[in-house]
Amino acid sequence: KEFLGLKYKDPISSFSDFQEFSVSYPEVYWKTVLDELSASFSVPPQCILRENASAESHLSDPGGQWLPGAYLNPAKNCLSLNGKRTLDDIMVIWRDEGDGEMPVNKMTLKELRTEAWLVAHALETLGFEKGSAIAIDMPMDVNSVVIYLAIVLAGYVVVSIADSFAPGEISTRLILSKAKAIFTQDLIIRGDKRIPLYSRVVDAQSPMAIVIPTRGLSFGMKLRDGDISWHDFLGKVKNLKEVEFVAVERPIEAFTNILFSSGTTGEPKAIPWTLATPFKAAADGWCHADIHKGDIVAWPTNLGWMMGPWLVYASLLNGASMALYNGSPLSSGFAKFVQDAKVTMLGVIPSIVRAWKTTNCTASYDWSAIRCFGSTGEASNVDEYLWLMGRAQYKPIIEYCGGTEIGGGFISGSLLQPQSLAAFSTPAMGCSLFILGDNGIPIPSNVPGIGELALGPLIFGASTTILNADHYNVYFKGMPVWNGKVLRRHGDVFERTPRGYYHAHGRADDTMNLGGIKVSSVEIERICNAVDNNVLETAAIGVPPPGGGPESLVIAVVFKDSNNSTPDLNELRMSFNSAVQKKLNPLFKVSCVLLLSSLPRTATNKVMRRVLRQQFARINQNSKL
Repeated sequence: KEFLGLKYKDPISSFSDFQEFSVSYPEVYWKTVLDELSASFSVPPQCILRENASAESHLSDPGGQWLPGAYLNPAKNCLSLNGKRTLDDIMVIWRDEGDGEMPVNKMTLKELRTEAWLVAHALETLGFEKGSAIAIDMPMDVNSVVIYLAIVLAGYVVVSIADSFAPGEISTRLILSKAKAIFTQDLIIRGDKRIPLYSRVVDAQSPMAIVIPTRGLSFGMKLRDGDISWHDFLGKVKNLKEVEFVAVERPIEAFTNILFSSGTTGEPKAIPWTLATPFKAAADGWCHADIHKGDIVAWPTNLGWMMGPWLVYASLLNGASMALYNGSPLSSGFAKFVQDAKVTMLGVIPSIVRAWKTTNCTASYDWSAIRCFGSTGEASNVDEYLWLMGRAQYKPIIEYCGGTEIGGGFISGSLLQPQSLAAFSTPAMGCSLFILGDNGIPIPSNVPGIGELALGPLIFGASTTILNADHYNVYFKGMPVWNGKVLRRHGDVFERTPRGYYHAHGRADDTMNLGGIKVSSVEIERICNAVDNNVLETAAIGVPPPGGGPESLVIAVVFKDSNNSTPDLNELRMSFNSAVQKKLNPLFKVSCVLLLSSLPRTATNKVMRRVLRQQFARINQNSKL
């Protein structure tokens, strides 16, 4: 009411006006949000946003400067006492797979601070200069969260590497980030399987590794020369237990985390988060999912993907607890953990929901503590999400879509608007969206339509740099100028419906989304082309099912000798599967192989994967009919 004045009616009918206010008056809006998050600075910002005054400098740096002059430490903000919490508040709740009959483990703010301080003291003994990059390649458990906070607290930069990656992928990320050290585990236990992790890190020729035993205090294997066990690493500073580590405050534009997002060239884009980005993640959690003190937030993910750091900041900066299950989220063990931890907000990706519905592994558990769900990563399915709501007495699902380079969402649902299943109801607070028409110009904001999505350039916490590419060329070059501002490219196709909701329609470029993981077609094709000597070329496409939902991986194949006897496509599919899982990611699965005499190409010889997607979707639709 204070912001909208006479336009204000009530929180629900005035929500859209308030969203527009957050874009039109960013200084007022973000000051209010940072106060709400109890953000503390050792040197306060000179202002909230400094836009580039001249048209020329705006075009070279369209995102403006947020919180110029500020010095702070996001991990210190996560661990500090303020009006939101006391030292006895529970900050982390967790359970290891297989411990379902035991009570859940809990860590108070006092304990979390003590653990993070100790690791930060131990990091200091390594002698790295401030701002050095230190990688984490581990499951997201209580140890990796403590390590994450300690790296940031000590003024270093986290390098996020997913624990599912093959050695080649780990190596690429270590090289791009210039990591000086890496935290990892001996192995990962999933059910009866023992999946090696340290050996993959060694095969990636990593720098010095600090190796944590998966269970217990020790492990039987021998470490590489120069590597150190977790026990010996902490042993260096055992006399400093419970001694406060004085947080290293750094300028707002300094990096705090390097994450990776697949580009269309095959090499992942190395995207740094600045010290502002954690507050974007936390603000989205507060604005759109109402995360607050007393909440217990679970979201199966990994620190290698942006939702891992997002979960750390969206819960801790809002005074909530995070709930971590060290095991497969597809199991009844996870479903029981959600019950026992009394999770109040449960985040999902659609692939997980599909598996739960198929196996019915959540059936006997009480999820009544849940007050809302969050969903991100890929397109969702109406029937599956209605089923999911039914697990928790029909609580709402807040759809959330953004990107690693945004540090959060640009489009979302809201608890202050009627929600529509598998749809978004609003641009994220502080973000403006544009759907580009066929002529490349934005269609009016109140008109239904479909097209490539573009973003207003002023997004708090969004990326300003890519370590291995030109940021301006990737996100702004060739984009339309609207109201004096060059729009930011995102690359997704979106539809705005006549009722004002939004639907995602996948990538406009040649990146696909498999199980919530973005991957370029080129990366997959490079592997598939080498599987069989008879293969001339392949094209990898992601195809959503006719009823909507997660994309399936389809490989179109052209053989060198098209007159050859008909090959066994199922055998080829299994070979592709095995190669992709071994060399790229064990979570990827080739669902179908399509035999073609040639690939459709443009005049400049570029493969038209979009045409293949449309053709396959048509075949799929006809077979369903």
